[in-house]
Amino acid sequence: MNWIFDGKEVATAGGAAITWHDHRFFEITHNGVVFHGEMMKDDSENRALTIKINHRVFQVKRKGELDEIIASLGFDKPKIRKLKELAAPMPGRVTNIHVEVGQSIEPGDPILSLEAMKMENVLKAEGMGIVSQINVIQGDVVDKGTILVSFD
Repeated sequence: MNWIFDGKEVATAGGAAITWHDHRFFEITHNGVVFHGEMMKDDSENRALTIKINHRVFQVKRKGELDEIIASLGFDKPKIRKLKELAAPMPGRVTNIHVEVGQSIEPGDPILSLEAMKMENVLKAEGMGIVSQINVIQGDVVDKGTILVSFD
């Protein structure tokens, strides 16, 4: 049986014993050495666990029969949306522009800062793209829905 341990496939090996103290705490004994463990998150529906062993956190997933088929079809890759434009989610004043024309943007990258109700909001990319046009300058006051940045 194969497992995915912190993102890497590992074949199981014998010689280890698990002793459960309750539904959350356990000990693993391997080659005479005892490791203390704790179940952090049980996502059994997806054959995945988050466990802590000797103060280190690990993601463990049992590889299923369909995993290779799903991977070969490309369904295991997260779909990343291609950006077209960024519209102002609220009225406000542009306080900072974090991008320039021609720059490649990935999900989570800061695009610009917008001050609304005395709070500065950093607008981040929710997809990927290349900045084709910046429609505002620092200090501009914009209405909700104003197209701030366009992408290719």
